Amino acid sequence: MPSEDLHTRRVDAVRAWTRFVSDGDDGADAVRPEILRSWQLSGVVSPTVTEAPLDDEGDTAEFWNASPLQTAVARVQDELRRTAEDGDLVIAITDEKTRILWTYGGRVMRRKAETVNFVPGGRWDERSVGTNALAIAGRTASPSMVFSAEHYAEVVHNWVCWAAPVFDPVTGRSLGVIDLSTTWDRTHPIGLATARVMARLIEGALPSDRRSGTAAEAPSEEPGLTLSLLGTAEVWLDGQRLLLNRRQTEILALLALHPGGLSVEHLHALLYGDAAVTTSTLKAEVSHLRAALAGQLSSRPYRLTMPVSTDVEEVQRLLRRGDVRAAVRAYGGDLLPGTDSPALVQMGDYLAVSVREALLADPDPDAVLRYSDLAPYDTAVVEACLAALPVHHPVAPLLKGKLASAR
Repeated sequence: MPSEDLHTRRVDAVRAWTRFVSDGDDGADAVRPEILRSWQLSGVVSPTVTEAPLDDEGDTAEFWNASPLQTAVARVQDELRRTAEDGDLVIAITDEKTRILWTYGGRVMRRKAETVNFVPGGRWDERSVGTNALAIAGRTASPSMVFSAEHYAEVVHNWVCWAAPVFDPVTGRSLGVIDLSTTWDRTHPIGLATARVMARLIEGALPSDRRSGTAAEAPSEEPGLTLSLLGTAEVWLDGQRLLLNRRQTEILALLALHPGGLSVEHLHALLYGDAAVTTSTLKAEVSHLRAALAGQLSSRPYRLTMPVSTDVEEVQRLLRRGDVRAAVRAYGGDLLPGTDSPALVQMGDYLAVSVREALLADPDPDAVLRYSDLAPYDTAVVEACLAALPVHHPVAPLLKGKLASAR
């Protein structure tokens, strides 16, 4: 059952939407600025629209088959489908004009999606169907969440949507968005973080001839173990991607961050905290992990016996060197978003604070722009940067826009 707070939030959203539809801007302070702006852009659409308009099926399929997104999604579709099924979500990939190109849904949400043309060919820009997370993320090139009656079309007031843009790492151009949608009563705090992780997963799987030779490139020739833990979860062994479950990835992260090794009791405490999980469960996970690592995980203590590198250590190294811009570029976001390992949560918080303090001390404008995409409501960092910039600096208008959006 949804919480009382969630019910109250839905009621408030319905009241604000009703006032807006009836009286224009009346009661506008009851919604977030990005929702109000999107409602204003949605005025060309009737709030009683029952479905999105559909583009030609053949044209949509032809565009999709020629798109680099098709290749990327094919490479990671198992992970996308597992996410959709586990959360009873419908996942959609769009082009840069917010036309849906690909969807996959859990049983319940798939049926709901079909009734409103949340299917390939469906046009979900604001002028076609009103406010939704896909449209806002596509227009602003920033992650977006739209809850219940924040949607302009009444037909999707029972939905909650999280969307994040997908960028071409070579050109920086937006290729489209990925959206995760479910019913409003299943709203979860990590929904937006999950959308961002899925977007980065797709970016990392784009065809190599469209990707830069820097951070976006898979470590195909790198010996040893390489862990990407910030904003995503990817493990590479001798250049080959390992498909591990969440717990196994968390165990690897803890061992990588404790190169001297951990006893079973210490690892258990770092991983599970006070949760009622037996050491036998942990040992079983380690056993599966050892097999995946071709035996390169010793016991008593548990320790990785190969070269290991992580993006966490890279960010820390760059911060120690004082290279704030490079550190922020390497900082992909939260450490393993959604983890409930107390040690990893603590480490993630420490790293986030370290990056933030470095930016406050040295608010490099390019770094602040990048950081503001990861932490859009951290206005203090943006304000510090604006205060340090000359009045006519070319980045100033962008930062002021970020600040206005956050407020």
